[in-house]
Amino acid sequence: MTACLPRLAHCLCALGLAALAAAAPARAAISVTDDTGATVTLQRPAQRIVSLAPHATELLFAAGGGPRIVGTVAYSDYPPPARDIPHVGDNRSLDLERIAALKPDLVVVWRHGNAQKQIDRLRALGIPLYFSEPHRMSDIPRSIETLGTLLDTRASAHDAAQQFRQRVDALRQRYASRPPVPVFYQVWEQPLMTLNGQHIFSDMLALCGGRNVFAGEPLLVPTVSMEAVIAANPEVLLTASMGATQGNRPIDTLDAWKRWPQLLAVQRGNLFTINGDLINRFGPRLVDAATLLCEDLEQARTRRLGQQATVGR
Repeated sequence: MTACLPRLAHCLCALGLAALAAAAPARAAISVTDDTGATVTLQRPAQRIVSLAPHATELLFAAGGGPRIVGTVAYSDYPPPARDIPHVGDNRSLDLERIAALKPDLVVVWRHGNAQKQIDRLRALGIPLYFSEPHRMSDIPRSIETLGTLLDTRASAHDAAQQFRQRVDALRQRYASRPPVPVFYQVWEQPLMTLNGQHIFSDMLALCGGRNVFAGEPLLVPTVSMEAVIAANPEVLLTASMGATQGNRPIDTLDAWKRWPQLLAVQRGNLFTINGDLINRFGPRLVDAATLLCEDLEQARTRRLGQQATVGR
């Protein structure tokens, strides 16, 4: 009888542990809010993710989810490991059958960059969708941390978010209170298109002490006339230079504005370009674009002071 006691104790312990495990609550679902204000709920951390925009791919990598991305779209080329992930189409056309075959438990969507009909079909498949559309620089680190919550990679996501915030804060402290510089950002030449004050570009511009001359336009990406630009007389003309998103299409330039020497930006040689993969993607590298933009605006201020000194002689 005595010899059986250890074995009996072991059995009772095992039964006790089993009872505790059975009584333990199931792991709680994960819920976050995306950039549309919608609630995204997962029953467990995302393990198979499809990214439908290059900037979303960069956000996921920053959040620590790179190895879990099973599908991306064309031009998702950063960081370098992203180039090895299979493509499921581009922003205009998605291979919905291939996406479904990948069995994702999360799809990250670009709210204004993906075709609505195809997004509706994805939603009908019951795949959780997270919509990404940052409007402020502060939205980017928040997005990284939110995706980190869905991935259960909170620590690495928080570190990446904090690094972004620190760089933005340093730029704000250095440039935001500098004399303002009126800027026209040319998105497209024919037709002539720009961005309004609700676009994240305007927030980045304010960080550098710049002012978007078309901030008051009602549309996010308005079409404007050449006459309107001339009337606004910006001190800086800015556009995106060649990036992966341009493919083989020749990039629009600012050379056409040289026909209008009365423009302040033309007079002072303030025609600047920034890599399109930096300034047109709402991901972690937008702070790199902001750094270049701040330097360009500071150069414009230097030229302003130089011209004033010459006139004063």
